[in-house]
Amino acid sequence: MFFNHSKFREKLSETLKAVFPILAIVLLLCFTIAPIPPSILLTFLVGAFLLTVGMLLFNVGVELSMTPIGEKVGSIITKSKKVWVMVLISFIMGFFITISEPDLQVLAQQVPSIPNLTLILAVALGVGIFLVIAVLRMLFSRPLSQLLVFFYIIVFGLALFVPKDFLAIAFDSGGVTTGPMTVPFIMAFGVGIAFIRSDKHAEDDTFGLVALCSIGPILAVLILGLIYHPDSTEAVSEAIPIIDNTVDLWNLFAVELPTYMEEIAISLFPIIFFFGLFELIYKDINKRTLIRIGIGLAETYLGLVLFLTGVNVGFMPAGNYLGQTMAALPYAWIIIPIGMIIGYFIVRAEPSVFVLTKQVEEMTSGAISSKAMGLSLSIGVSASVGLAMIRVLTGISILWFLVPGYFIALVLTFFVPKIFTAIAFDSGGVASGPMTATFLLPFAMGACEALGGNIITDAFGIVSMVAMTPLITIQVMGALFKIKENKLHKEAAVQIKRTPLDSIGDMDIIEL
Repeated sequence: MFFNHSKFREKLSETLKAVFPILAIVLLLCFTIAPIPPSILLTFLVGAFLLTVGMLLFNVGVELSMTPIGEKVGSIITKSKKVWVMVLISFIMGFFITISEPDLQVLAQQVPSIPNLTLILAVALGVGIFLVIAVLRMLFSRPLSQLLVFFYIIVFGLALFVPKDFLAIAFDSGGVTTGPMTVPFIMAFGVGIAFIRSDKHAEDDTFGLVALCSIGPILAVLILGLIYHPDSTEAVSEAIPIIDNTVDLWNLFAVELPTYMEEIAISLFPIIFFFGLFELIYKDINKRTLIRIGIGLAETYLGLVLFLTGVNVGFMPAGNYLGQTMAALPYAWIIIPIGMIIGYFIVRAEPSVFVLTKQVEEMTSGAISSKAMGLSLSIGVSASVGLAMIRVLTGISILWFLVPGYFIALVLTFFVPKIFTAIAFDSGGVASGPMTATFLLPFAMGACEALGGNIITDAFGIVSMVAMTPLITIQVMGALFKIKENKLHKEAAVQIKRTPLDSIGDMDIIEL
């Protein structure tokens, strides 16, 4: 067996714990303050089932395939000790994996007046370049905080000159493009590179690749915003399908399923191709491991197909309709606390969050538990959704939230342990995945439409808000961790001072 029953049960338990709270909240709202048509509810329930099965398969498959592939490729290119080889391969991997990221296809259709291919290539170029920067940072052990401050100064400097219609979408792109396909590979890629290094800072530098790769798309869209000047940037929510019978319900999912089968096949191809190429050249993996990776890739593929079909077809209409219904209530402010509750639980259903929290726990030998990581992410995302709902209600510019938020996050980088900074900025890209794009964003769009706001400027930006707040909450957790550690060290030092030397010697004799 490639995956034992106890491990499978553990994954199933984690998946159900992640999905059930969202299901319970939506059902509670549907039967109380936000009634929705039975057809949309049924579509949501079918989507929830596909999401659960898909997430389970994805989590099992990633552990069997994507993680070992990323680690192997990372360690191989590092062993070559040729910087130009590392730079070239890092750029190619970043570029092609980003082009095939499913969430990027969705983003491209949302940006007005910029041709889809132009946007996709620009964003992929940005990720490729920043993956190279991230790898070079690891190789030469440069401080992540200094690079983050430098590049975010450029980002916010450009933001002052970009039309406001591009701001929210530009910052959203940073979270969307580091999705379920890109994150597991890039994180494992970083582990592979760090594994070759033997210095004491190698573990700290394991994280941070996703953090830097999230900056590339933001810069790319901001630059495109300076080049393209659309005549119209109006956007409307997509039509909500009304299902008359079970055959129509089946057809709704059956029509979309081949689309996601094709998208995920294209997404996986670059990773499989490059891994196959590496294996042909180096031939250092045994047959059993290759079979294990093949099975894992098949599970990853099937899991992502089911997951994306479920959330795109089942969750988007429900999110949009709930947003419209609640924003139309006499007490529209209720979308703020409701949004915060949904945000608290929905981040736990992001596929890449499982990958990040488990890897953090493993790389730190349990010093940073997956439970603590999950709690910090939930608090951060809850706060970000609440702020996003305030924007929907008031129309406040997103810069009023992003500038102070990133300022606090960047200042914290100089006061917390380096590993917490890297994990925090990785978490931002990981938390803002497909669940945010397919439920929270439609929820905000539906509310904005009901309130008569501008969807592009007021609803978009929720993904970037979700990507921002974990930067603060995870680093605050790091600061508390540091304070606690310092306290323990002081107590231990005081205890040693109070212990007579003679008794210490006696203790040593007894132990011997």
